[in-house]
Amino acid sequence: MDAVLARGSHRRLTTQNMLAPDFIVSAVREEQQRETGEDTPMTKTFLHSLAPILALLALPATAYAQDARYEPRTTFGPLTLPSPPSAVRGANGLPGPGYWQNRPDYQIRATLDPAAKTIRGTATIAYANNSPDRLDYLWLQLDQNLYRPGSRGAMASGRRPGGNTDGMVIDGVELVEGGKARPVTPLISDTRMQVPLPAPLAAGGKITLRVRYHFAIPGEFGGRMAWGNAKAGEIYNLAQWYPRMAVYDDLRGWDPLPYLAQEFYLEYGNFDYWITLPANMIVAGSGELVNPAEVLTAQQRARLAKARTSDATVEVIAPSEIGNPATRPTQQGTLTWHFRMENTRDVAFAASTAFAWDAAQLNLPDGKTGLAMSVYPAESQGRERWGRSTEYLKHAVEEFSRRWYPYPWPNAVNVAGIATGMEYPGIVFDGIEDAGKELFWISAHEIGHSWFPMIVGFDERRDAWMDEGFNTFIDVYESDAFNRGEYGPKRDSEYARGGGNPVDEILPVLADPQAPPILSRADTVIEKYRHPVTYFKSALGLTLLREQILGPERFDPAFRRFIAAWAFKHPKPSDFFRAMEDASGEDLSWWWRGWYFNNWTLDQAVTQIAYVKDDPAQGALVTVENRDPMVMPATLRVTFVDGSRRDLALPAETWIRQASTSIFVPGSLRIARAEIDPDHRLPDRDRSNNAFAAPR
Repeated sequence: MDAVLARGSHRRLTTQNMLAPDFIVSAVREEQQRETGEDTPMTKTFLHSLAPILALLALPATAYAQDARYEPRTTFGPLTLPSPPSAVRGANGLPGPGYWQNRPDYQIRATLDPAAKTIRGTATIAYANNSPDRLDYLWLQLDQNLYRPGSRGAMASGRRPGGNTDGMVIDGVELVEGGKARPVTPLISDTRMQVPLPAPLAAGGKITLRVRYHFAIPGEFGGRMAWGNAKAGEIYNLAQWYPRMAVYDDLRGWDPLPYLAQEFYLEYGNFDYWITLPANMIVAGSGELVNPAEVLTAQQRARLAKARTSDATVEVIAPSEIGNPATRPTQQGTLTWHFRMENTRDVAFAASTAFAWDAAQLNLPDGKTGLAMSVYPAESQGRERWGRSTEYLKHAVEEFSRRWYPYPWPNAVNVAGIATGMEYPGIVFDGIEDAGKELFWISAHEIGHSWFPMIVGFDERRDAWMDEGFNTFIDVYESDAFNRGEYGPKRDSEYARGGGNPVDEILPVLADPQAPPILSRADTVIEKYRHPVTYFKSALGLTLLREQILGPERFDPAFRRFIAAWAFKHPKPSDFFRAMEDASGEDLSWWWRGWYFNNWTLDQAVTQIAYVKDDPAQGALVTVENRDPMVMPATLRVTFVDGSRRDLALPAETWIRQASTSIFVPGSLRIARAEIDPDHRLPDRDRSNNAFAAPR
């Protein structure tokens, strides 16, 4: 999710679900309706009498979990995941033999009018229904309608977004069959548009939809897309700039969730798009520029060719050349820039008369290459500022490709502009004023979104924790890797920027009874908790899973397998949980329950040291306790009186039957001290009881 906004009715699945209010109400009503077909006065009276009890049961788990003691049968109990396995989504967490996904391919022709501050375009969408269902209508997303007065997004925020437009005005919708266009009348509801079909689209069928539209480009109040001024001219960050197909999937059918500023859930396809605008403007866009000979000078094409084989940054348009007529093939009229991007869920672009432009080669797995590029105004130049942007971008893309999954597109572009801290496939929008470590962190974070959710197609509108948390997780290792840790460790920089131990920084979140669990619908998470939970807790959960629970030797192959299996597809939380269990060989229900389904705390303690038959020569028994609802594996370090020590690995199952257990420590010496989690790797809320010193 965007750094600008960062600075700027979930049902819990627990072992108590049988007592959940909706379960009781449904059970009562179902029984009554089986008998009478409707709610009777008796039913209503009975439900009314249950109200006080239901109100208590409806309290979030976090409202009472903080004071709860550890109960093994709860923590290790069977866990029902939100979606069951099927032929579409396998029990191993991977796409099943019956997996399907619908596909839209786009051709978009749009004109940017800087004088009127408008976009006018025509989107032609070839839509393939690969589902087993017949479709009576199509749903599209019109996210520009967020800026209309009274939009759901404006109402949900509790304030107006800072400005209004008329949203995306639909000038016409046609279905194209056999070369003939048939007008249809759409139904527009907030940020969604339903297009009725004259005849159902059969399973396996295809249809072509043509939509003519226009909209006023929001000013800086636009947030993720906007226009504004640099010193040498205007900059346009254009996203959410065409009608986009909603997802139709196996879990919900159509999923046209309204846009409340929780980003996106989109289908994959191929994009050809043409942007017509004044000839003196430079365009940076998602994908490959198809017609460089028409929109670039011979010198610029030569410089780009040099950059394709250079690990050092090459200037395509130097800051000193901004505004020079020689940088454009013509100064008269308009030019049309044609971009193509394959197998992507979206495209975005930026345009300005004020851009400097530089580039360098991307070195990708299997000998493939691409271009890392940056565009920025003159005031952003300099080695401590955007002069290193392409260096940062290049390293991040290469490192993420090496470590996790190869970058699949020809270019990666960083834009210094008005809409800042926002990601789209192959292009990211960052801030004109960003510099130094802040620019590195935000560049690595935003281009990291190329993996989550641009390659792995998470549903950001429902599960923002997956794209933000997963991306923040891979950021940690990129910060450590870049230039021998020049800007590391990043750790919690996105949230508290405290530079401390992340397992300590998460403790206030775990202790807060109002903090939502990770598995909350994204739109319900208020700003106070959005970064601490959606970004930080989610990312730290993966770090703990990798480094403390599974170890890199099991986590990394499992994580890569998950990414590769779900590349350009739509995994859900249950798929991730199952995939990690299947590949690691672990039942991790205790971890999913404590960290993701609930906001539980951890408190482990050492409470006693005793010798077998009171004889140190026969070894010792060290008693360890798990006191809070969450459990984790831990290290027990025993230090003997001669200064030697022994570390014992305690798996989570140490506490699967009881809260307190005695660990046998072999040896013949007396013990001076025993400590659990001696290296401070776990989010233990009370470290005062972690060590026990033996009496002398």
